Amino acid sequence: MVKGVQRAKKWSRLDGKRSLSTAKWSLAGLRYQALILWRKNPLLSWTCLITLCVLLGANVALLTPIWSDRASTDGKQLSDFLNKDSKVDGAIANSLQLSRPVHILVMGSLGNYAATSDTMLLLRLNPDNQSIKVLSIPRDSMVVIPEVGLEKISLANTNGGPALATRVVSKSLNNVPIDRYVRITNDGLRELVNVLDGIEIFVPQEMAYQDSTQKLEIDLQAGWQTLDGDRAAQFARFQDKESGDLGRVQRQQLLIESVRDRLTNPAIIAHLPQLVGIMQKYVDTNLSPEEMLVLANFGAAIDPQNLQMVILPGNLSALSRDPSSYWLDPGGQDRVMSNYFGVNPAVGTPKVRSLASLTIAVQNASGEPNLSDRVVRKLKQQGLEKVSVISDWQDVQRQTEIIVQRGDFQAAADLQKVLGLGKMEYASTGDLNSQLTIRVGKDWSEQTPLSSN
Repeated sequence: MVKGVQRAKKWSRLDGKRSLSTAKWSLAGLRYQALILWRKNPLLSWTCLITLCVLLGANVALLTPIWSDRASTDGKQLSDFLNKDSKVDGAIANSLQLSRPVHILVMGSLGNYAATSDTMLLLRLNPDNQSIKVLSIPRDSMVVIPEVGLEKISLANTNGGPALATRVVSKSLNNVPIDRYVRITNDGLRELVNVLDGIEIFVPQEMAYQDSTQKLEIDLQAGWQTLDGDRAAQFARFQDKESGDLGRVQRQQLLIESVRDRLTNPAIIAHLPQLVGIMQKYVDTNLSPEEMLVLANFGAAIDPQNLQMVILPGNLSALSRDPSSYWLDPGGQDRVMSNYFGVNPAVGTPKVRSLASLTIAVQNASGEPNLSDRVVRKLKQQGLEKVSVISDWQDVQRQTEIIVQRGDFQAAADLQKVLGLGKMEYASTGDLNSQLTIRVGKDWSEQTPLSSN
């Protein structure tokens, strides 16, 4: 009897050692898979991390989880948006894949977990066309918050944490379904940029600002610069009087592009442990570990051109009690939610705006004086009257860009045909008072048919 007990204890210890060994091998395999994904495509190896870590901050603790029944890695239960590839019996990262489009709400804030969300992004990862859409939601957007009333959307997190914020965003944006959320602390941006040994970014204007109450000092010169973590945070937080929060949204998207470009450097692979540490320390999410790996696998296959960013259409109101308030444009909202997120309004279908009905800003980035005027004349000859010249872009660009900042991609495609050139840029980095921005590059003058215009 005693010998039987001793043998049982011995076998129990052996089983325990085997289990520990298996766990170590599993963890090693997980790390190996992450490294393989990073090597395959550092551009978007973990899409959420790349996108989120360039925000103005966020929260690190959850008030109330929206989903308590996370998917498990034992294969008995999978997330509703994951399916298993029966042809592959290897590691989880390779055997699981997205089964449908997934929406993730990203919130960022300065301060503690209960602070207002200074940054809000809605991400759509779509396996049907291998694309990632990023919708920037201005923090001053006026929406209805339950038990609060008509208020800025940034207050939803303060009043009810991620659960309320998710419901408010969904309800405000045509009841778009939201599968998961992610939050990141403000310090995450600083540490990420420092781990990347800084980021190169074009600062479009001199930025100088001091606020002793917030202990904030911003001092950046215009032009190309390599910013460390502190200066990148300054770039993100700067807010000018003209564009208000919309200008900050533009700079957030510029940061996303700069971090994306930096992550393409093969030398970044050596910093993978630090990047994972940042994620663990500053990122709070209800994504399960296998969901993160599947998103990484999905991101590894994405073409950089299929990462598209757009701003939620609306307008600042100088007539309201708070001039900084941002009032959503219902028609523009319907178009963006339909074209980018596959969600149509409850009644009717969004109208496609013709190119002639849109305001188009022309910005000279060629280094050649007065080229914008020539472009405007060319467009007006084609029957486009709502065209105007804005201040020159300070950086010289080789290629002309058509910036689609409010979701009018069909009109932008039509404009590309009229111009006969131009790279489509899905970002909110153009003129905020226009629907489309043409940033004219040196290639315009090099076109023989247009050189005499």
